[in-house]
Amino acid sequence: MVKRKYTTTDNTDSFCIKSVVKNVNTHMNKNITVSTLGLGYIGLPTSALVAASGIRVNGMDVNKSVVETINRGEIHIVEPDLKGYVSTSVEKGLLKAYDTVQPADVYLVVVPTPFKGNHEPDISFVEAATRNTIPLLKKGDLFIIESTSPVGTTEKMMELIFNERPDLKGEIFLAYCPERVLPGNVIHELVHNDRVIGGVDEASTQKAIDFYSQFVKGELHKTNARTAEMCKLTENASRDVQIAFANELSLICDKADINVWDLIKLANKHPRVNILQPGCGVGGHCIAVDPYFIVSDYPLESQIIGKAREINNYKSFWVAEKIQNARLEFQLKHGRKASVAIMGLAFKPNIDDLRESPAKYIAQKVLQNSNNEEIYFVEPNIKEHKVFKLTDYKEAYEKADIVAFLVAHDEFKTLNLSKGATDRVVLDFCGIK
Repeated sequence: MVKRKYTTTDNTDSFCIKSVVKNVNTHMNKNITVSTLGLGYIGLPTSALVAASGIRVNGMDVNKSVVETINRGEIHIVEPDLKGYVSTSVEKGLLKAYDTVQPADVYLVVVPTPFKGNHEPDISFVEAATRNTIPLLKKGDLFIIESTSPVGTTEKMMELIFNERPDLKGEIFLAYCPERVLPGNVIHELVHNDRVIGGVDEASTQKAIDFYSQFVKGELHKTNARTAEMCKLTENASRDVQIAFANELSLICDKADINVWDLIKLANKHPRVNILQPGCGVGGHCIAVDPYFIVSDYPLESQIIGKAREINNYKSFWVAEKIQNARLEFQLKHGRKASVAIMGLAFKPNIDDLRESPAKYIAQKVLQNSNNEEIYFVEPNIKEHKVFKLTDYKEAYEKADIVAFLVAHDEFKTLNLSKGATDRVVLDFCGIK
């Protein structure tokens, strides 16, 4: 048997890589096929990038509209440079989308991992993707999970695979490699960011390293699966805590009648201080979700992490209340109801991603509290929304009595905030001024 450097929570030696693995060539080459499960904000850019490196990629998504869009060489999400990668790869026959998993040599699981109930992690999509892959797995295949997952998920999927296919014990490679990219700069960061790669054993780690080295220029850091899983959660929990400090500071400054933006700018003049910018909350598929994966499994130990989640969630509620109070004050002062412009619905500037968006939550609260007032919902990065009727940002700014900036989109920074109606109320929750 190959001596294992990394251990799993399972004490059964049957999960060790057998001597047969020594005879499997761990060196990757372009003559392989990759199957990507999930073609969303990470899965599609990853697929397109791998295909651009000369490797054939068969992507899978349950949304048939997404499949059809990609096979036309088009994209269904907003991400700079992505369309060029997709259209070129599709045209060359290196990228094709399906609604079922296709046979491959490397399987990448890039599906959502939301939370359920009392903020408990939901790995049902990862499990479903794994189950769909099991019948196709063969000797020498590499199975990688990129989806953000609770600690131990890779080992659980390994046990699931081996329970269903005991013939694969010691014959395949399993690893975890979380993405760590910034929406709006995904293509560049997929290439240049360092990656943390952890296999269930040393052979799996090296096999995954060999794969990613074909298209990643950043450094590839070896570890084990459990550490790699916790690393992703730690990165986003750390960001959440830092943002919570900034958001808590903004609440304090509001009561103390201090401009929080000026305060942070001055405090950051200290050589060892780097306070982040406050906002209307925290959203997205990572920072607003991942800390709960730690809190759920380690509730007594994660006091700061859990409190940060509370603060950032509260900030969204606080913003909605500030808008509601502004509406009431305007009506008392002017004797009429105020029209309101909600500027931004995405979870961060200059993208179309509304997942876990605090701005969307605030917009819903404003809509619920409305009493036939005119409300203008603005999101320049999407064409339409099922709930909110969208308005052009210039038109909304000109017509609204109360303008609430929730997301610092570049378009909003072009507005002349000092010009226009003298009685217009501008509420800046994202530092747009």
